[in-house]
Amino acid sequence: MEDIRVLQQALPYIQRFKGSTFVIKIGGETFEDATVLDRLIDDLTLMHLVGIRIVIVHGGGKHVTELGKQLGLETRFVAGRRVTDDATLDVLKMVLAGKISIEILSMLKRKGVRAMGLSGVSASIIEARRRPPSRVTGAGDELVDFGQVGDIERIDTHLLRLLLDEGYVPVLSPLGSDSEGNVLNINADTVAGWVASSLNAEKLLLLTSTLGVMTDPADPTSLISRLNANEAREAIDQGIITGGMIPKIEEALRALQRGAGQVHILSAVEPHQMLLEIFTQSGCGTMVIP
Repeated sequence: MEDIRVLQQALPYIQRFKGSTFVIKIGGETFEDATVLDRLIDDLTLMHLVGIRIVIVHGGGKHVTELGKQLGLETRFVAGRRVTDDATLDVLKMVLAGKISIEILSMLKRKGVRAMGLSGVSASIIEARRRPPSRVTGAGDELVDFGQVGDIERIDTHLLRLLLDEGYVPVLSPLGSDSEGNVLNINADTVAGWVASSLNAEKLLLLTSTLGVMTDPADPTSLISRLNANEAREAIDQGIITGGMIPKIEEALRALQRGAGQVHILSAVEPHQMLLEIFTQSGCGTMVIP
């Protein structure tokens, strides 16, 4: 009986979101536990089967770092941001557009989902420009050259829309290119935000290793379930939102400004968080609204 009640509660949300577009960003921590990833693929499959149009954007930074070590490459970070030299860019191509993309595609295939692996270089989906040397918060006054790192200028959604219209799930790795075809590394949260706003997606889901935005990261009961843009900015200014959550919130706000409907920040690790967030009244993560 409990299962039936859950289904009855979910039905209005399933009907509401059928035909809607969701962009879902999967972080690198998801790939560290096969059980977590398999469960996540199950949930994505269910969302796809009930008629939600899904675009998956994935990261994979830890895998890049690990393979770089195996190849004898030194990984350099400045204020938490990866410096991408030519050798590191080659590793990024192998890991993001290769290993991780193929793993997601093969798992989706086992569930009967037709998916297509793409990078932002494919059909010029992500047009970017190389980031010039710049000052970075936490790195002092010196100009920092991040190497082959790109800032997005535009998203060409034509191929993504064609795939979605034909019932495919695009799986996009966060590599873009400039006007001359030079490949650039781009932050996956940034890519997901741009794709969501360019597709006018109903929802952007940023899956993380935490439950969402919390006033005390060590206390799950401090979860903030809903934030509007003004509240989010105030929480950053007041030091309530700190550390790695700040750039996620900033990307969320930029996505909302450009046209995404709602942004959800929630756990990729806890079971079935996406389904609880989308198909229940109370949700389980943090929803950021305009």
